[in-house]
Amino acid sequence: MRLLRDIFTDKYTAFVFRVVLGMVFVYASLDKITHPQDFSQIVYNYKILPSFLVNIFALTLPWVELICGLFLIGGIFIESSSLLLFLLLFVFMIATSYNVFIRGIDIQCGCFTTSLTAKKQGAELMIRDILFLLMSLQVFLFNRNFATLPGFYQRILYRWLLK
Repeated sequence: MRLLRDIFTDKYTAFVFRVVLGMVFVYASLDKITHPQDFSQIVYNYKILPSFLVNIFALTLPWVELICGLFLIGGIFIESSSLLLFLLLFVFMIATSYNVFIRGIDIQCGCFTTSLTAKKQGAELMIRDILFLLMSLQVFLFNRNFATLPGFYQRILYRWLLK
């Protein structure tokens, strides 16, 4: 049990999770950014937001995902980015659960593609979101600022000042 705890609190695990989450969210944002109309239709299909908020949400969300993903990869604002992605994943899980379990509709999630003909995922989407949720929580709690751009610049500046 101690070995498992040591692995999940390790700075290398947080680094790997941070980079993986960053790449996933950067990738997830790209198709939404390039096809805002299609993503807007997917958001509308969830039937959760009032219609006047659908377009605003569909235009804003992909940029938030992109920026948070880039920040995680670069090690900038790690806690804020991982917390924001944690909250987004939590909201995604609620929206998916509402549609799959309450409304009984397995809709296309719009996670990685805006194609309306993409495979509907339902339960496997929930499992993937739970894994990403746990990864973002681990990064938030156990980030040790390992392999970050600010740390890299700080080391360079420190060496430069010592000369």
